[in-house]
Amino acid sequence: MTTSRPADLAAVSGLSHLDDPLRRRLYEFVIESDGPVSREQAAAAASVGRTLAAYHLDKLAEAGLLAVSYQRPAGRGGPGAGRPAKLYTRADREITVSVPPRDYELLARLLVTSVEQDSSGAVQEAVNSAAHEAGRRAGAEADGSVVDALRHCGYLPRADGDGRIDLRNCPFHLVAQNHRDIVCGLNLRLVEGVIAGCGHPSAHAELDPAPDRCCVVVRDAQPA
Repeated sequence: MTTSRPADLAAVSGLSHLDDPLRRRLYEFVIESDGPVSREQAAAAASVGRTLAAYHLDKLAEAGLLAVSYQRPAGRGGPGAGRPAKLYTRADREITVSVPPRDYELLARLLVTSVEQDSSGAVQEAVNSAAHEAGRRAGAEADGSVVDALRHCGYLPRADGDGRIDLRNCPFHLVAQNHRDIVCGLNLRLVEGVIAGCGHPSAHAELDPAPDRCCVVVRDAQPA
């Protein structure tokens, strides 16, 4: 495998760290957790020793796939409190690799800009319709599981016991930063399509923007 840009080489190197099954399992546990994860928590989740988990977590952090922070346990501070615990979270850095090089982000930005410049609204309507159909197909292929379909679409869904599903990742984050209204509308239509494809008439998607997650949430998505 060859690539012509240093950034591509760095991305390939970072993703190669996920070839190891244990390392990938630890990575997935961290990115799907609601908050920072300690070495002890990761080790328990992967059924391995703390030292081994720490080694792999640090390798993932060195590759830019995880972010590191330090925090003392609640109620412990000042002299004698000991060293702060090392915690891991999903990194803000986004890694995309294409060999040979392709710039799909540029294509997405051009398409979104075209939507914004079309005063008739016809382009946006067509894009939203296509998003809904893509979501419907994803839902139909997930055997009725809204969570599985959303995970397949890259949303990192988290369901609670009350039928609410938060989407902890926006698959279009980089484009959404400068074109939020267009991308949030597209996300809403895509998730609505997922719900329709899964056949959950009671579930519904709505815009509920919050930091560090997708702007859409799903409500009343109780299992059929």
